Amino acid sequence: MWEPYKKGFKAYLQLERSLSENSVDAYFHDVEMLTQFLQAVNDLKNPEAIELKDLQQFLKWITELGMSAGSQARIISGLRQFYKYCLTEQITIKDPTALLDAPKLKRSLPDTLSYEEIESIINQIDLSKPEGGRNKAILETMYSCGLRVSEVVNLKISNLYLDVGFIRVIGKGDKERLVPIGSSAIKYINIYRDDIRRHMNIKPGKEDFLFLNRNGNPLTRVMIFLIIKQLAFEAGIKKTISPHTFRHSFATHLVEGGADLRAVQEMLGHESITTTEIYTHLDREYLRSTLEKYHPGFWEKSS
Repeated sequence: MWEPYKKGFKAYLQLERSLSENSVDAYFHDVEMLTQFLQAVNDLKNPEAIELKDLQQFLKWITELGMSAGSQARIISGLRQFYKYCLTEQITIKDPTALLDAPKLKRSLPDTLSYEEIESIINQIDLSKPEGGRNKAILETMYSCGLRVSEVVNLKISNLYLDVGFIRVIGKGDKERLVPIGSSAIKYINIYRDDIRRHMNIKPGKEDFLFLNRNGNPLTRVMIFLIIKQLAFEAGIKKTISPHTFRHSFATHLVEGGADLRAVQEMLGHESITTTEIYTHLDREYLRSTLEKYHPGFWEKSS
C-alpha cells in the first residue's frame, strides 16, 4: 500500500530537493520505520488517514525500542519532510506532524581546542616520513578552512585555486562553496604535492584526489580520525578530539576574534544561521567584554 508513496518521496528528495544519497536514505528509512510500526500494530492505513495520535503512538513505540532522543528527533524530521511531499503532491490535505512534539534535546557542545593546542597537535607530526608531510598539509587545511572530514578526503586538485587563496569545497547535498585558505596551509599543500605526492603510484581514476594513502587511493574518514587521535595523544591533550574538533575550533576562534556570524556561516557551508550559532559557543567573559566594548548604554551614564 505504501510502496508508491515511498517511491514518489524518494524521487522528490533526489530530483526536487537535490539531496545527497545519504540524506535520501536517511529520510527514506524514517518512513520505513513508520510503516514497520503500522504493520506491527496491524493498522496499515494510508498517509491521508494517519492522525496525530498515530504518530504519538509511533513515538512511544520507538522509545520502547530504545531509541535516543536525538534519533527520535531525526525520525520526526524525516516524517515532516514526507508530509511536506504529500501536501505538495496533494496526496493529503492535512499534515499530522504539524503538532507533533519532538523530544527535548540537550545540546552538548564539543570540546574546543585553543590555538596553542592545535599548534601542539600539528607539531607532533614526524616530517621525516612521507605521510608526515601529507598529514601536516591535511591538518593545516582543516584548521585554515574549517572543513568537514568528508570534504577533506574528497578535496580535488582541480578545485584548488591557491594562487588566489581559495579552494572549492563540495559540502552536504553536493552544494559547492568557495572557501579562503591561509598561506600556511597553501605552503604545506605545495610541499606535499611537489615533494611527496608526485613520486607516488596513483591508482587509475584517483589522480584528482589531493590526499592519498601509500597505495595511491584517497584517504578514508576513519584514517583521518585515527591520525588526529594519535597526534592528540602524543601532545598530551586529554580532551575528546575528532576531525570535527578542528572545524568547531575554526568557527569559535573566528567569532571570538570578531568575525561576522554570516561570514562564518558561509565558510562553514551551513544552510541555517542557527546551526552556526550552535558551533560558535562563546564563554560568558567574552560576551561581557563584547557588551562592555560595543554597547553604548552598558555603563552608567554620568549625571
